[in-house]
Amino acid sequence: MPDTKSKYSSQPALFAAAVFCLGIGYADAMPPTDANNLRFGPHQAVSSDAEPLSIKLEDYQSFTTTAEQRKDDLLGRLRDSFSLPPVMNAKVQAELNWYVRHPEYLTRVLNRAQRYLPYIFEQIEARGLPAELALLPIVESAYDPFAYSHGRAAGLWQIIPGTARRFGIRQNWWYDGRRDVVDSTDGALKYLDYLHELMDGDWLHAIASYNSGEGNVRKAIRRNTKAAKPTDFWNLKLSRETSSYVPKLIALVDIVRNPAKHGLTLPDLAYEQQFAVADIGGQLDLALAAELAELDLDLLYGYNAGFNRWATDPSGPHRLLIPIEYAEDFQAALAAVPMGERVRWKRHKVKNGEAISQIAEQYNTTLASIRAANKLRGNTIRAGAYLMIPVATKPLTEYGQSADARRSKKQNRKRSGSRVEHVVVSGESFWTIGRRYDVGTRNLAAWNGMAPRDTLSIGQKLIVWTNKAAPPTTVGSNGTTRKLRYTVRNGDSLYLIANRFRITIGDLVRWNNIDKNKILRPGQKLTMYVDVTSQSS
Repeated sequence: MPDTKSKYSSQPALFAAAVFCLGIGYADAMPPTDANNLRFGPHQAVSSDAEPLSIKLEDYQSFTTTAEQRKDDLLGRLRDSFSLPPVMNAKVQAELNWYVRHPEYLTRVLNRAQRYLPYIFEQIEARGLPAELALLPIVESAYDPFAYSHGRAAGLWQIIPGTARRFGIRQNWWYDGRRDVVDSTDGALKYLDYLHELMDGDWLHAIASYNSGEGNVRKAIRRNTKAAKPTDFWNLKLSRETSSYVPKLIALVDIVRNPAKHGLTLPDLAYEQQFAVADIGGQLDLALAAELAELDLDLLYGYNAGFNRWATDPSGPHRLLIPIEYAEDFQAALAAVPMGERVRWKRHKVKNGEAISQIAEQYNTTLASIRAANKLRGNTIRAGAYLMIPVATKPLTEYGQSADARRSKKQNRKRSGSRVEHVVVSGESFWTIGRRYDVGTRNLAAWNGMAPRDTLSIGQKLIVWTNKAAPPTTVGSNGTTRKLRYTVRNGDSLYLIANRFRITIGDLVRWNNIDKNKILRPGQKLTMYVDVTSQSS
């Protein structure tokens, strides 16, 4: 196979990689094993003791192309690189049947994969791993970098927080590398390589472990060994999800290996890389980056799904993935922008009693960012002093693919039942709120772009779709939280109001769906939820 990197050797600042398809809104068309799980496949029941049947490779020789025809055929090159032995049994056939009955799903997902599949395939080949693994993100996320499961797994490879930390994938307020195609692919392939070695070279055991965790697979192997039973994947007693997970991948491989055999026509995918990596040297406002690249801001977010906020992470990675046809012009345009002008700065005068945490919340940034910008060693600030704060160049509502904006879109999507806005009070959890409205915790979390184990904060607004009459929400679980309507007066600010009622600016913004960067108008009505026991006399 030719060296794909040599194609870009004349552009050292721009390295080819592959990424994003906006994917938002596709989830309702994906075929979940259960309604709240982002791993997909059919519902048919199959025998738990299904034995693998041998398949002759000659069965696939009818589907061949010349080397010249395969030159720019990504699926053709992928097909030629498959190395795992074909398997067919009742479990695989059940998954295969579903895909064959839903050709539109395969077309949609493969078209979505175009932007990052060439990069993933290149990385798999460079590490000497089976090419079949390039199809694993179809099983995991339907190739949606914004996918988020009830188990707190995120991104193309559906990596959970613990695994991300284990394999060096950064996650913080600014950035979640689980959604970044470069960082997540590196972590996922390291994990799969580790699992392959741990499972003594058995790829089916390794792939099953990627889904369920190596401890569960090793436990099932020990159980069969003790009972003198075969220990191959097909004879292990694993969870229902894991038992169908490996067959889903094998079914997809069988389809790509010979779509004509199954009466399918797959889309033509280009082999060439779809994006380049641009070095940005430091923090960069994503709205400015979009203007420099002459790209739609939402599209830029799609290529760089790891960034949670209005700008890149000040601590890195200091790179952006840019569509390859725009990358060179973007790099030249960025070079003309001085480093000090790549984010907008605001001079803030510290008020009496103001904490650095309140300032960070007010400007939608972090303590670390403020400390770094002002060379502060700790969190102590002096009233009357001035701080330089990095702020967004546009209203936050225009950063449509930021974490907050994506959550808002999910919350505002129309669903069945009555829409209720529930404000979280002390002592509540997804479970207690779900019981209150007679809805499942997984559904409740999904409606709000969260997972059931995610932490809720007091004052956080959740959207509930229920057929049950909404109970009153003005009193907290401890009986001391009250809903207040406040009329803005001359001279009021979010900071002053939040300080007066001992709540946070973030709470006020969230409860009233307002832009924290806009000035309050006298007479404006605000809703607040305050703990009466914490108020001054």
